Amino acid sequence: MSAAPAPRPRDAKQQQPQEPPHPEPKPKPVLVFDDPLDRQSADDTDEGWGERPLTGGGAADLARFLDEKPPHHV
Repeated sequence: MSAAPAPRPRDAKQQQPQEPPHPEPKPKPVLVFDDPLDRQSADDTDEGWGERPLTGGGAADLARFLDEKPPHHV
């Protein structure tokens, strides 16, 4: 025989899973009926195509040239 106490039944409150608090309902998306082609998209800009913003200066131009030079031109 072991000296451990016999298991006791748990309280009914402990056996029921606790319900998570109800989050507030998310607002419904708003329907927009304007023309989507009137707005500028991300790829309508130079940054959208991966272009860097103009920094100016000869050193910046040389660095950009060296960064964008194809490997067979090295």
